[in-house]
Amino acid sequence: MTDQSDSAALRVFDVMGSELHTIDGLATVAEAMASMKQFQISSLVVNRRHADDEPGIVTVGDIAREVISHNRAPERINVYEIMSKPALTVRSGMLARYAVRLLTQFRVSRALVVDDEGTPLGLVTLRDLVLGLSAA
Repeated sequence: MTDQSDSAALRVFDVMGSELHTIDGLATVAEAMASMKQFQISSLVVNRRHADDEPGIVTVGDIAREVISHNRAPERINVYEIMSKPALTVRSGMLARYAVRLLTQFRVSRALVVDDEGTPLGLVTLRDLVLGLSAA
């Protein structure tokens, strides 16, 4: 396909959020909820434990599904118990339409954006991508 329209050239870095909020996997879910509330966000990147580890992600949906709906105490559950790991990653230069395909294929709403060396740069959501493509 040789569509050269503006939306065809939209890249992940054009629509991603560059503010990255992180948390340690040993933190409690109550601490994660407090951070999410403070920063008005719905997900946190879970830090790597060592160089060979991969980052994770914890979302409001994870908390609702794994903690609240099972009537578990958020102050007694650690983030590592409910996070998704490894976090799905996309390169910042990836075409937005391919990122949409990837996120929908894995049925996730967000991905960690990394540079070519794998360094985390931010997050991108399906909402960011779809609305970015509709505006292009």
